[in-house]
Order: sequence, then structure tokens, then C-alpha cells
Amino acid sequence: MSKLRTLHEYGQSVWLDFINRSLISSGELARLIRDDGVCGLTSNPSIFEKALAEGSDYDAELRKLSHRYPDTKTLFEQLAMADIRAAADEFRPTYDETQGQDGFVSLEVSPDVANDTNATLEEARRLWKSVGRDNLMIKVPGTTEGTRAFETLIGEGLNINVTLLFSVKVYENIANAYIRGLAHFAENGGDPRRIASVASFFVSRVDSAVDGMLQKKMASADEPTRNQLKSLLGKAAIANAKVAYAKYQSIFGSAEWKKLQDRGARTQRVLWASTGTKNPEYRDVLYIEELIGPDTVNTMPPATMKAFRDHGISRPSLTEGLTDAKETLRRLEESGISMQDVTAHLLEDGQKQFSDAFTKMLTAVDRSRTSVASVEATQ
Repeated sequence: MSKLRTLHEYGQSVWLDFINRSLISSGELARLIRDDGVCGLTSNPSIFEKALAEGSDYDAELRKLSHRYPDTKTLFEQLAMADIRAAADEFRPTYDETQGQDGFVSLEVSPDVANDTNATLEEARRLWKSVGRDNLMIKVPGTTEGTRAFETLIGEGLNINVTLLFSVKVYENIANAYIRGLAHFAENGGDPRRIASVASFFVSRVDSAVDGMLQKKMASADEPTRNQLKSLLGKAAIANAKVAYAKYQSIFGSAEWKKLQDRGARTQRVLWASTGTKNPEYRDVLYIEELIGPDTVNTMPPATMKAFRDHGISRPSLTEGLTDAKETLRRLEESGISMQDVTAHLLEDGQKQFSDAFTKMLTAVDRSRTSVASVEATQ
């Protein structure tokens, strides 16, 4: 049995953080579903930018659509939605077999609307309707404005993936917004059993940021202080995630939630994102092995998925060492590293990265459109 399948034994779903046309057309996605138990897929502007910039998978469709959609963003959406629909169709049996627990494919609203509630609502509704798949999740950012939009969209019956979560406090706000939105949906006659949502909590970027700050402090510290700081390297991300999961357990163990649960509502699972290890000194499956627990999702880039398939070890690790995790965060604060400041900066930086990737992706679409047109002109 694939090592990836063993994660299911501990209540964790494996999703793929990647998409391109050939993944689907080659049968590779179907193989991942069949052999590895992959049961969902996430996408973002960076992933689409790479897909569109490499190879010729989209040339035929560009020839067909370029004249019909002169606006580059609209053209991109047509290309992306075709991939999302095809992937959703591959996962539809999973969606049916799990009664809507898994089998989802995520499509993100434009980063340009991250700080505009009304624009996020408008774009999310439009994409939901245009894709037309029950097992779609619309991704909205965990900004203040995005959180407001998220609660409204859940109240309207859309499946939502809230992304770019770094802060435990922000995660707590998102989970409570989910409960309010779902209660509103149920009060207006909606069936809460058909709504699904995940909260995408980013992991590796936390260590990258905190480790850099620790190393800067170590450079000018005396030896005892340097040793104390060194002992915190590579610990912040896992500690932050474990404390967030403890909040999940508390919120979805409350009396308020029990009322919705009795009507068949599903919890908003925590999804571990950014789980590829960025520091080569750390184990390449660190953010998989240390975050395994019930009612969670881990969305993995292909390289991390391959690594875990080869040498990953499964154990119920997520609820281990919660006291130590809290102590790690306390020691970081004591060392002058504010997790509130770190996570706020990471959200801002994450928005910028996605926005830059979106701009690069649109440039890639234009470049491909021009290349295809040039080839046609010479024929």
C-alpha cells in the first residue's frame, strides 16, 4: 500500500497542490487517485503561471479562444476553468463515495480583490457559477475583507477554501465565521450537510521567517543566549500549527457547533498548506510527518508527495506535544519575536507573492497568445 494511503488511517486526507493540462490528459491524476488515495486538489496563481509558461499544452485552446476573449484575464479564466472542470470530474467519484467530504478542486479568486469584500463576493459567485461543479471550492484570502466575504458565501451555500492563514487568532476568526455563515444558511432553509470548507493554514513559510529572525539575533548574542535561540530553529511552524489545531478542537467541540452538527453539518477542516520543506537542513517530509491527525487535509506539492511516498512515516503526531508547542511560542515571544507581527507580515507578503504570480501568469498568457498567432500567420 502506498505510504500516502496510510495517512487516511489517521483521519487525514491527501490533496495535491498542483495542476496542469497534461496532469489530467496523461492519466497521471487518475493514477494518483487510484494508487495513492489522493482525494483533492488545490491551485493558485503561481501554479497556473508555471503551467501556462511551460510547454504547448494550451496552444490549441489558445488558437480557438484568443479572438473570442481579447481580455487577457478573461482568456486565462477560460483556460483555468477548463482544467478545474476536468480535474473536478476526475474527483467526482471520490466526492460521491465520501458523501461530499472529499473530492474537491480549488480555484482562487484574483489576488487583486483580496482587500475588497464586494469584489471578492462578485468574483467568487461568478467563478462558482461558471465552473458549474458541486465539488468546486472557491479560494478566498484570509484578509479582514476576505473573512467577511467568506461568511457571506458560506451563508449562500458555496464551498469555500480560506487561504493564506498564518495566525492562530485569524484562524479562530475564520472558524467562527464559518459557524455563523453555516447557521445563517441553515436558518434560511439550506441543508448544511452539502456545505464543505477548509481553512488553509500555511506552515513552512513560518519557519522561513522565524528562523531568519533567530539567526540574526544569534549573530550578536552571547554563547548561552545563542544556544537558547538555536534550540528554537525549525520549531515555530509546527508549534503554531499544533496550537491552531487545538483551537479547531475547542471550537468544533462547543455547544454552539453541536446544534449544527446534529443537523449533519461538517466541521471546517484545517488544511496544511505550504508543506514543502524550504530549508534543506530539515527533513523533506517534516511538515507531513509532524502534522498528522483527524479531520485534517495536507495539500502537497508533487516533490513532497513523492518524498513521502518513498520514505514518509505515519503516526498520530498532531496532538503530541501541545504543551511543548505552547512553550515554544512563549519562548519566541520572550526572545523578542512577536508571532503576531510575523504572521501579519507573512499574510501581506503572501498576498504580494500571489499578486506577482498572477501578473506573471497574465504575461505568460499574452506571450503564448502572441506565439500561437505568429505560428498561424506563417502557415
